[in-house]
Amino acid sequence: MSHGIQDHDMCFRALSGAIINPNRTEAAMTDPDTPKIIVDDDWKSSAKAEKEKLAAAEKEKSQQGAAQGGFPEKMGFKELISLFATQALMYLGAIPDQSGRAMVSLEIAKLNIDLLAVVQEKTKGNLSDEEQEMLDGTLNELRMQFVEVAKAVEQAAADGTLQHMQDPGVAGSINPGGGFGADLKL
Repeated sequence: MSHGIQDHDMCFRALSGAIINPNRTEAAMTDPDTPKIIVDDDWKSSAKAEKEKLAAAEKEKSQQGAAQGGFPEKMGFKELISLFATQALMYLGAIPDQSGRAMVSLEIAKLNIDLLAVVQEKTKGNLSDEEQEMLDGTLNELRMQFVEVAKAVEQAAADGTLQHMQDPGVAGSINPGGGFGADLKL
């Protein structure tokens, strides 16, 4: 048993005499006959790099899922704004329906724009600068597009080139007179 204690004491003395240079990854020993002790200071940076690599791969995977028609794993404020904006654009005729035709329903477009305005009002002072700019910019663009489309619909009605939806079976269509006002195909 005393032999193990002596080995422990020699090891302790060798280690207590080591001088660690923070700029190097090895410890210099005071006794030149004692082998150098290598201290692995780089493990933290290796672990951090690996963690960042995994996070980037996970983010790319999430974005690919969203691009392939799936939903992103994490839904946030930007996705909420995008949801209302997409619906408004669809009913402003900017996004064609499944038949490839532009569908215009000013009342439903206005409803989605108004819902974004409610989000703007209720989140005032609680958004990051980036989120606030996104919301303000989106609302401004949608409002300008609404005015342009409303003028175009008015002009098409005056010219007689407006076509009311007659097929309530078309995916995404709203039955005219169903409480949301006239639904139009341009």
